[in-house]
Amino acid sequence: MSNTDLTPTELDQRIADIEENLRTLVEQAAAYSGGNDEERASDRIAEQQAELDALKAQRGPSN
Repeated sequence: MSNTDLTPTELDQRIADIEENLRTLVEQAAAYSGGNDEERASDRIAEQQAELDALKAQRGPSN
């Protein structure tokens, strides 16, 4: 199932899941030391944020 096939409830749950992932990734990134770890964390955060933005755009302006 692609993100465009999600019901409104599934879409809201996916958004909540990604928001939690982002919180966890930010906490982990704060604990990392070293260039490679920080770069991977930054890439993962950017990836999750892009997915979150796309899901919120799909959900529409009402929420």
